Amino acid sequence: MRSIANGPRLVNEVVEYKLRQHPYWQRVLDIIFLHGLKVDCVIGIWEWERRITQTVIFDLDMGFDVKRAAETDDVVDTLSYRDVAKRITTHVKLTKAKLIERLAEEAAAIILDEFGADWCRVRANKRGAVSTAGDVGVVIERRSKN
Repeated sequence: MRSIANGPRLVNEVVEYKLRQHPYWQRVLDIIFLHGLKVDCVIGIWEWERRITQTVIFDLDMGFDVKRAAETDDVVDTLSYRDVAKRITTHVKLTKAKLIERLAEEAAAIILDEFGADWCRVRANKRGAVSTAGDVGVVIERRSKN
């Protein structure tokens, strides 16, 4: 029998066990990443920003089961980071968004909906937007609805 001192630990073990039984955590979650994707685009809310291009840097982490690709050694069985880079770059250049939050949200939707990732983390960085800071931006995480 466990002592009372182990009570919180036992509760944590039960909670962790129940969480692991949830269907979301039953899936394999490998991560394909694409970091440092630089896209020159129109971004910003100020009039002067609408007349120039600025660089937005994306770090993308994409949850995708790579087991089949590892077994077949065939690119058709994986999520192509080259195709993701081309699609995100094209979208961001055409969007001319005012807010970095919009670009991050739309990039996440593309990764989940068009490329079939189970989960993604998008870090969108508008380096130099604040003169006294090196990096500024947003990090979001989204899961597939499936």
